[in-house]
Amino acid sequence: MFRFNASAVPLALLATTAAISLFQPAAAQSGDPIKIGVIAEVQSIAGAATPGGAQIAADEINAKGGVLGRRIEIVTYDNKSSSADSVRAFQRAVSEDKVSAVIASYISEVVLALEPWAARLKMPLITPGAASNEITKAIHNDYEKNKYTFHGYLTSAAQAQLVCDAAKDLLVDNLKLKSVAIMSEDAAWTKPLDVGYESCLPKAGMSVVEHIRFSPDTTDFTPIFNNIESKRPNAIVTGISHVGVQPTVQWKNQQVPIPMFGISAQALSPTFWNDTNGAADGVPSLAVATPDVAVTPKTKPFAQAFKAKFGTPPAYTGYTAYDDVYIIAEAIQRAGSTDPDKMVAAMEKTNYEGTIGRIQFYGRDDEFTHGVKSGPGFITGLVFQWQDGKQVTVWPKAIAEGKLKFPDFVKLSQ
Repeated sequence: MFRFNASAVPLALLATTAAISLFQPAAAQSGDPIKIGVIAEVQSIAGAATPGGAQIAADEINAKGGVLGRRIEIVTYDNKSSSADSVRAFQRAVSEDKVSAVIASYISEVVLALEPWAARLKMPLITPGAASNEITKAIHNDYEKNKYTFHGYLTSAAQAQLVCDAAKDLLVDNLKLKSVAIMSEDAAWTKPLDVGYESCLPKAGMSVVEHIRFSPDTTDFTPIFNNIESKRPNAIVTGISHVGVQPTVQWKNQQVPIPMFGISAQALSPTFWNDTNGAADGVPSLAVATPDVAVTPKTKPFAQAFKAKFGTPPAYTGYTAYDDVYIIAEAIQRAGSTDPDKMVAAMEKTNYEGTIGRIQFYGRDDEFTHGVKSGPGFITGLVFQWQDGKQVTVWPKAIAEGKLKFPDFVKLSQ
C-alpha cells in the first residue's frame, strides 16, 4: 500500500483553478481525515496517473479548508492489474483503513469483480476508466443492491457512438471513405463496444467488411493485417488497450496501407510516441481530454499542475480521478455526512464541471444507471491524432487544433 501525503497547491494553480463553492474558505481543519481509497495499476502509465490526479484534487480541496472541516487523505493500493488483489485491497480499505469511498481501476474486469463487494460492504465506488456496459447494467437491474457503484468514465456504448460520430465527419464526409474493418481485442470492455460499432458504423455510412477479435496476448499481427488487407476496407476501426503498443508498431513496420481509427487506449498515454519509437505517427484515438485543449476551463490548469508535480502530462485516468475526488467531496459536503447511503443520494445529484466536461449521472430508470451522461452539454469526447510527436485534436471542429493526416504509406481511397 502506498500513501500520498497532501501538500499545499502552488499559488499559481490556485489562481487558475476555480474553487467549488461548497467548500469552506481556508478554515482550520480538525478531526480525523476523510479517507478516499484509490485502487490502481500503479505500474502502468494509465494506472499511475490515477492516484496522481486524485492527489492533486485532494491538495486543492485541503488548501481551501477541506470538507466539513476535515482534510481529504488519499490512500493508494497497487492492485498489480489483478482482480483478486483488487478485492483484497478493497476489503482492506474498508475494514482496516476506514475509507469513505473508493476510486478503482481502468480495467473493466477489475471493476466488475469489485462491484459486488461495494454492494456487500455498502461502500461508494467509482471507476475512473473502466468502460464495460455490464457495470451500469448491474446497477440498473438491481438498484437497491448495486447503487453504491458509479461509472465515472464513458461506457463502451457511449464510446462506440462517439467514434461513429467522428467517423461520419472525418472519414465519410471529409475523406469519402465507405468501408471499414473492425479490429478489437477480446476483453469485457470491447464486447459492447463492438456491438455498438456493428450498429452505428453502417448508419454513419461505412459498411463493415471484416470483424476481427484477437487475444490481448497476441504478439504477431502480421496475419491479422494480411487478412484485413485482403478484404480491402477503406479504414480499420479499433478497440485496443491491454495489448499494448504491438498493433501500432507492426502497422507501421508492415506499412499497412489502411488508416487506423477508433480507440487505442495506450495512445492516450503521453509516452506513447516514445514507446512506439515514432510508429504512432498518424494514429488517432477517441479520448476525453488532452493536455493542450480546453475541454473546460479546468482541463489545461489540471494538466499543467500534473506535469509540474510528476514531470509528465496525465494519462486519461488522471483527469477522471481528479474529477472523481471532487465529485465525492461535493457529495459529502451536500450530505453533511460520510454515511454511504446519504453519499449515494448526493452523488446522484452531481452536476459538476470537471476537466472532461459537465458530469451528471444517469438515473435509476435509465439503461445506464449511474453512468456519466454523454452528448452535447455533457461529456462529448474528442479525437486526437499523434502528429510529429504531439497529440493533436482533430475532432470535434469546435476544439480542433489541426486536421487528420496519415503517413505516406497509408493510401486513402474510396
